[in-house]
Amino acid sequence: MTWRVLWFLIKLGVIGALAVFFALEPGRVTFDWQGWVVDMPVGVFALIILVLVLLFIYGERIRQTVFRFPGRWRAQRKAIREMKGYRALTLGMVAVAAGDRDESRRQSRRAKDLLTDAPLTKLLQAQSARLSGDDQAAVAYFEDMRGDPEVAFLGLRGLMTQALRAGDKARALELAEEARRLRPSAKWVLLELLDLQINAGRWAGALKTLDDAERTGALPSPEAAPIRARLSVKQAELLSIKGEDAPALKAAQTALKADPANAEAVTLAAGLMRRSGKERKAEKLVEDAWQKAPGPQLAAAYRDLAPEGTSALSQVKRFEKLLSLAPDEAESHMALADICLDAELWGEARSHLAKALDIVGEPVPPRLCRLWARLEQSEHGDLTAAHAWLMRATEAEAAPVPAPVDAPSNLGSHRDDGVAV
Repeated sequence: MTWRVLWFLIKLGVIGALAVFFALEPGRVTFDWQGWVVDMPVGVFALIILVLVLLFIYGERIRQTVFRFPGRWRAQRKAIREMKGYRALTLGMVAVAAGDRDESRRQSRRAKDLLTDAPLTKLLQAQSARLSGDDQAAVAYFEDMRGDPEVAFLGLRGLMTQALRAGDKARALELAEEARRLRPSAKWVLLELLDLQINAGRWAGALKTLDDAERTGALPSPEAAPIRARLSVKQAELLSIKGEDAPALKAAQTALKADPANAEAVTLAAGLMRRSGKERKAEKLVEDAWQKAPGPQLAAAYRDLAPEGTSALSQVKRFEKLLSLAPDEAESHMALADICLDAELWGEARSHLAKALDIVGEPVPPRLCRLWARLEQSEHGDLTAAHAWLMRATEAEAAPVPAPVDAPSNLGSHRDDGVAV
């Protein structure tokens, strides 16, 4: 039993006791005032006093109830309108998702009439206009949303989507940067901005965006690393062209840290080291990379690192060292065979090409076919054999290369689009 019920029972008991008292003790009360004489039983007098006390206590509540009724009635009507408006808004967004143009337009008008101050009605209007193919109206609605702090972010997203559809990537980049200022941690903004910055060649900005994307989890670290390497290489190349070798080398080293097997980064870093007089350090860099992933780009870089005036035979000695670092790799034998061809060591070249052929098997890589063609033409002048090898190279290049099953997905696969704007 609560205190409120107990207090009510106490008051009821007091009133009952007073009623019994006045019933058992009859009497009269007489008033004589200004020639007026009032005579009444004591019970009636007590009842009048009780009524006056109750009116005094509850009169203000009654007055407030009467005067507040119109306001409460209007508030109730507004609540009903809002409920209907938000239902129309929900049905409209469902119609947009379903591609029902007529239903989305109808619910959009209904939501606009019922929810005059709801910012999300602008989103529904913009979506409905876009679904109807009226891009101008959609842009106008999105621009209107952009000026409303509550839905500015959605407005920017809609405008950016429209710009991308129109092929205006410069405009989309501006809008993406503005969206990032509003929501620095929004994953889709970071990924879209990264794509646009890469497309525009803004390498420094793209690297900063990539750091934010990795920090917020928008892009997993294993996928961010090779992208960081490629961006750092691009930045290093740009700095190198400007003659800023020290910052360029730092950027190339950042690329190597992100992806040690990146041949472009190794080549660029080695070239910059050589320009600064660190020839042996540059060679060591290529040799270390060769042990991890030998390839033609590294072979070309290693050849270029040789001192000026190095003879073909000396180059053969240098490349024998590369072979010793990765003796079971076909690339090592092909690289040495290429140098042997320059030195006209036909027997050595044939031996290493045969070993490379044994390692790779079928299909024979185009590069190996071209080296065989070069050997046949240079050693014996056998144009028929050389042509046959060149035809095999052409066929190998034309053959479709199956994509690896575990190929990493692109940036777009990580986007969480949320509301379709």
